[in-house]
Amino acid sequence: MEKLEKYNESLFEDIIQYDEEGNEYWSARDLMPILGYSKWQKFEGVIKKAMDSCKSSKNNVKDCFTGAGKSIISGKGKVSIIKDYHLTRYACYLIAQNGDPRKETIAMAQTYFAVQTRKYEVLSDDNLTEDEKRLVVRSQTRSGNYKLNQTAKRAGVKNFDKFHNAGYKGLYNGETADDIAKRKNLRYREEILDHMGSEELAANWFRITQTDAKLKREKIHGEDKANNTHYEMGKAIREFISEQGGTMPEDLPTPKKSIKELEKERNNLLEKI
Repeated sequence: MEKLEKYNESLFEDIIQYDEEGNEYWSARDLMPILGYSKWQKFEGVIKKAMDSCKSSKNNVKDCFTGAGKSIISGKGKVSIIKDYHLTRYACYLIAQNGDPRKETIAMAQTYFAVQTRKYEVLSDDNLTEDEKRLVVRSQTRSGNYKLNQTAKRAGVKNFDKFHNAGYKGLYNGETADDIAKRKNLRYREEILDHMGSEELAANWFRITQTDAKLKREKIHGEDKANNTHYEMGKAIREFISEQGGTMPEDLPTPKKSIKELEKERNNLLEKI
């Protein structure tokens, strides 16, 4: 897999605009060339597909894809208004998901907007406590790993310990699951994902979902190829975290309570209610 450092994620940050109320948005016209499209008609087709995805996910399409006009000046100095859309971060993510997967810039956009969208939705939600965030993202990693295992099996994976360790090695600079468990001072066979904070869990959730998507999208087959795909995806996400000035996953603190303890407390509370 291409290293994310080859790409310039700041391209997406550089074209952010803000409305009168301070809400961020992206112009579809500005986004179009960055994603490798030269013709509006073709790019608008991708936008339409993204709108359908937005509708299917029960989100308000007009809130995410606001129709707008963009002023352009021709060579003769004539000012014209052309069709445009003001896009939310989520709308940009959906466009990337529906774009041409053969374009390298689409893969870059999928990575950027998926990370930022998920971070905005969960980690920036002031209404959730850290423990609540952990429970939410841990649930996502469970379902994500189940899907990833099914996809990996179809790709020819038989040794799942080796397959999952490949992903951990990429994300944790060579550490295996056992290495992570020892560093966290866990007992034998304790699940390492149950002893991660929300930020560390989110990095692993992204590793899981994007590896699953890549295996499917590129129809990867063969155990070695699948393992390498998982490793490279973990490594790419690590590089992305570094480029954004984030904390490396192995440097994040280990919570005092495990997910199992939090789930037990929640279940006890529900029983009392």
